[in-house]
Amino acid sequence: QVQLVESGGGLVQTGGSLRLSCAASGRTFSTSTMGWFRQAPGKEREIVARITSFGMSTYAGSVKGRFTISRDNAKNTVYLQMNSLKFEDTAVYYCAVGRGVAPAQYDYWGQGTQVTVSS
Repeated sequence: QVQLVESGGGLVQTGGSLRLSCAASGRTFSTSTMGWFRQAPGKEREIVARITSFGMSTYAGSVKGRFTISRDNAKNTVYLQMNSLKFEDTAVYYCAVGRGVAPAQYDYWGQGTQVTVSS
């Protein structure tokens, strides 16, 4: 069984920054692809970024250049550094274990952390 616990969400003004963390347990973290997703009210869950076990990262076009995903295998933790936040980044952010870019390709999910960007 895999357990994922996100933290670091909160309220921030437009242009501000937040750093999300996701602590994983119960599985060989270092060999897993990790993804960050988000879901805004009334919208479908979408991928924000993912990072492979080799450290290769990919990003959604809407966050490219502003967000950075990273991982620390020694701490079993994946991070999402979010800079230059926009109102439209407001959503619940989830980390997940899986592959690909579709939510259906991810097997385990955290409980989510709310990010609210005030305009």
